[in-house]
Amino acid sequence: MFIGAQVSLYPMTSDFAGVILSSLRGLDPYRGRLRIETDDISTLMVGGPEPLFDAVRDLFARAARDPAHVTMHVTFSRGCPGEPDDPTCRCDTLTRAQGLSLAERQAGALEAVRTAPVLGVDIDVQFSLYVLGQYRHMDEIYGCIDFLKNSGTFLRSKNFCTRLRGDAGAVFEALRQAFLRFGPAEGHVTIDMTASANSPGRH
Repeated sequence: MFIGAQVSLYPMTSDFAGVILSSLRGLDPYRGRLRIETDDISTLMVGGPEPLFDAVRDLFARAARDPAHVTMHVTFSRGCPGEPDDPTCRCDTLTRAQGLSLAERQAGALEAVRTAPVLGVDIDVQFSLYVLGQYRHMDEIYGCIDFLKNSGTFLRSKNFCTRLRGDAGAVFEALRQAFLRFGPAEGHVTIDMTASANSPGRH
């Protein structure tokens, strides 16, 4: 299994370089558990989904504490057949989810969101879940949407994506659960996500 993310941060301020560099320091606690590579376009993070989603969450939460509007685009992927297996990407949640019914997976996801840490940073997210190469993939996507509607983070549906709103802790936990509990445990699943904080046009 190969699990990772490509992350790009966009602060809407003249001091964008300072915000980006400061936010990247939020990844320091995760460097022993994730492979992290930054270039002029994005930051690659590879590793297990527990530290991966926590690292992306903390990167954005740190940027969002600056008063300027900031957005972040992330592509998460697991199980891509074009990538090599990586032992650091081992995931107990995926192993346990194999063979569970959709209702059991939804219940586990809701419990994880309910117990997520509160970070005190309010964010908005829109994202799309892609269950690739699976017959009846829409059953998994509809199951994920039902989970989100009961998670306390659901804002509304949009064409091609779902809007979430709330504390960064709960929102990123909802994303992690969508990524891990919907779609086959050994299959290729991706999330395309945009996060926003401090937007002057928020409604």
